[in-house]
Amino acid sequence: MSRYAHARAVILAGGEGKRLRSLTRLICGDNRPKQFCPIFGSETLLGHTRQRVARAVSPERTLFAVLKAHEDLYSDELKDVSRGQIVVQPDNKGTAAAITYSLLRILQTDGDALAAFFPADHYYADESPFITAVDSALGIAQDHADSLVLLGAEPQSPEVEYGWIEPGDAVECSNGAELSRVNRFWEKPALQAARELLRRGCLWNTFVMVGRAKTFLEILKSTVPNLLRAFDPIADLCENESEAQAVRRLYKTLVPVDFSQQVLPASTNRLIVLRLRDAGWSDATLARAGIEPQWAAALQ
Repeated sequence: MSRYAHARAVILAGGEGKRLRSLTRLICGDNRPKQFCPIFGSETLLGHTRQRVARAVSPERTLFAVLKAHEDLYSDELKDVSRGQIVVQPDNKGTAAAITYSLLRILQTDGDALAAFFPADHYYADESPFITAVDSALGIAQDHADSLVLLGAEPQSPEVEYGWIEPGDAVECSNGAELSRVNRFWEKPALQAARELLRRGCLWNTFVMVGRAKTFLEILKSTVPNLLRAFDPIADLCENESEAQAVRRLYKTLVPVDFSQQVLPASTNRLIVLRLRDAGWSDATLARAGIEPQWAAALQ
């Protein structure tokens, strides 16, 4: 559990999962997104993520960003979660909208919050190094209040389906964490480029991000000001009875914005990457995770 009183977590569970629909149909018999599918064992990926994040941040301080269209899938899984912890989006307008809406919820209750964002559909072969890294990132974000901390997984192969982070100059850290500035991002590079990134010590982008909630908003304001401005009408309505109606109106006007492609690359001067070693991180692609569930035989 986090030793940081202002730590808040957000599990991003609003993805559509279109790329793996054939897999979820095989396992569950329908087109549900993979975060609601028991790919590894009997627990869904969202369930695994909840358990993992609970080791780093108190469950009472964890929000879930979901889509209204997935209500039948998340309502039972999150039945023990208070309504105020579920950030329901009327439509999928990209990760930047989900992050912005969640930040406004967080800041309604804690103006000094440290926010940690976690994708709901990832896998870690060894969670202990991950938990240690998240705890370290919270401390680093507290000390480097104007920066966001990204977790960059040490790569095992020249992966062409992941985003990559190119580290820059080293950043001193009192707890011994391996920190660097961020030079640039590489999104799903060609194989030859991926081999070069691997050789140069670049990192896989896990999209786990930690920073002051206000710093996230500052970066959103500087990169996608129209998006942040669009949320002004609901900034003071969070958890108010008028919120749902205002959010429905707002989301009809939003243009989708991808945080990893449109916000992060334009903000490298305010980013720090923390090297994550020995966690066996994967975005739940089986060959990369190095495991074979019982149902995998049906794919042979």
